[in-house]
Amino acid sequence: MSEKNDKQTKVEVAKKASHGLRGTVAETIQSGATHFEHDDIQVLKFHGIYQQDDRDNRNDRRKEGLEPEYSFMVRVAIPGGALSGPQYLALDALADEFANGTLRVTTRQAIQFHGVMIGDLKSQIASINERLLSTIGACGDVQRNVMTCPAPIDDAAHLAVRALARELATNLRPETRAYHEIWLGEEKVVSTQQDESFYGEQYLPRKFKVAVALDTDNCVDVYSCDCGLIAVTRGDRIAGYQVLVGGGMGMTHEKASTFARLASSLGFVSPEHAVESVRLVAEIFRDHGNRSDRKHARLKYLIEDWGLDAFRAEFRKRAPFELAPPHDLAAPEYHDHLGPHAKPHQTGFYGMYIENGRIADRPGLPLRSTIRDVVRSTGANVSLTAQQNLLLTGLSKQSIADIESAFRQAGLTLPDDIAPARRHSMACPALPTCGLAITESERVMPRVLDDLVAVFKELGVSHEPMTIRMTGCPNGCARPYTADIAFVGRKPGERYNIYVGGALAGDRVADLYAADVPYAEFVDTLRPLLRAWSQTRRPAEGLSAFYHRVLGTATPRQKITGAEDPTNVLIPLEVLTR
Repeated sequence: MSEKNDKQTKVEVAKKASHGLRGTVAETIQSGATHFEHDDIQVLKFHGIYQQDDRDNRNDRRKEGLEPEYSFMVRVAIPGGALSGPQYLALDALADEFANGTLRVTTRQAIQFHGVMIGDLKSQIASINERLLSTIGACGDVQRNVMTCPAPIDDAAHLAVRALARELATNLRPETRAYHEIWLGEEKVVSTQQDESFYGEQYLPRKFKVAVALDTDNCVDVYSCDCGLIAVTRGDRIAGYQVLVGGGMGMTHEKASTFARLASSLGFVSPEHAVESVRLVAEIFRDHGNRSDRKHARLKYLIEDWGLDAFRAEFRKRAPFELAPPHDLAAPEYHDHLGPHAKPHQTGFYGMYIENGRIADRPGLPLRSTIRDVVRSTGANVSLTAQQNLLLTGLSKQSIADIESAFRQAGLTLPDDIAPARRHSMACPALPTCGLAITESERVMPRVLDDLVAVFKELGVSHEPMTIRMTGCPNGCARPYTADIAFVGRKPGERYNIYVGGALAGDRVADLYAADVPYAEFVDTLRPLLRAWSQTRRPAEGLSAFYHRVLGTATPRQKITGAEDPTNVLIPLEVLTR
């Protein structure tokens, strides 16, 4: 195990000095300022708030001597993505009252508002809490929104994982009363920093992402999380949970010591020890994670530094229960849960595709208002998926038929009519609001998909399912490194690295296929690979399976580093066609 470095980052110092996440947030709001400064920007994240500005006009405003056009992203933590119909309608109303008129479904089953002004933060957050929802812990160095299968399937296994996600969310939620004092008007009753019995005064070294999957469905990309639980089922009963540790998608270009990594199997625990297992993993991370370099502060780096065996030994030393050896699990399946789902004598649900998670009304495409109308008319509840889509739940067969009719009348495309490559696509928001974005993502992804879907149709492979993802930087918010094809922003001027070889089931990382590719050259760069796949693949062989077969990489890689040579690394055509 590595020696502990006592030097700490500015963020660690800010957390310690924040007096339980209070900082001077309340004072800044009362002052009438347009934005927050310094340490408060970090403190806000724990409250589910990111300070942003419009990067489209940043330079022009600077030339005019004006400050940036500040606004805020507010994220609602929704364990398992489950909302009642009234809760969804309340969030929809807040999008007009305080935000930019859109809702954004995140890749972790949460909802984000964009364009919130500083003077509206208190009113919006109070309104969210009135609906028994919260933004606390949606961001920051704590356990983030806990994910699980959103499908409202009523067998014992699905009921258990949904209940477990809710229990995990409660168990590791920050305890500080700062949130209630600042946003909900409660009196300050604690004057010390001893607000957090688990997290302490500095919380975790970095964010801690948790998901609960089933061995029958990895629709939450459990291998990309810091800590995951896979329910090992026996029929509809859960025999126990496979505990995974050390996943994470973020890395830094040209930094060899950073990497995207799939989680490793730590061991197997009985169902009654599932919550404590996640808590113990977070505890080890809290005590031993890197607090001197935020680029190396995720759990995956601690595990790589120690080795999985040493981490497992530390877990067993702390655990008052048995950690059994990991089970051998079959390759995970994946279901997107889109379209109509109904069984005799059960309520049904309907999964609606949401392009890049943005629920908005566009000219000729009234998506947001149509969803609002059908939630009202059918009494549906709502579940959010890890693919940024939306399930309408608790439906009768007639309600499902009415929903499909409403979507058709509104001119919206139904899931079965969407090309598979588009159906499984995702993009992060990137420009103009994200401060980390190097390139575009959400705003150009529709055109990228138009071009690629046309090529797939031309080559006769448009029916093949695959994941296509795009991010505006290498931090991996849309999980690009487990996609069949991914475009990751690398340089200003719309240059991207292209990755190939992930898997729909999320259990394989991709390879760097080409570097520094301009947006306009995506199709030409990928065409040799796509043509070879279409012409020489085996029956029903997907793109990634073909790619790894011709390269002889049958054993999946667990990680991909930021050290790739920044030159074109296209696979020679003779390799693809041999």
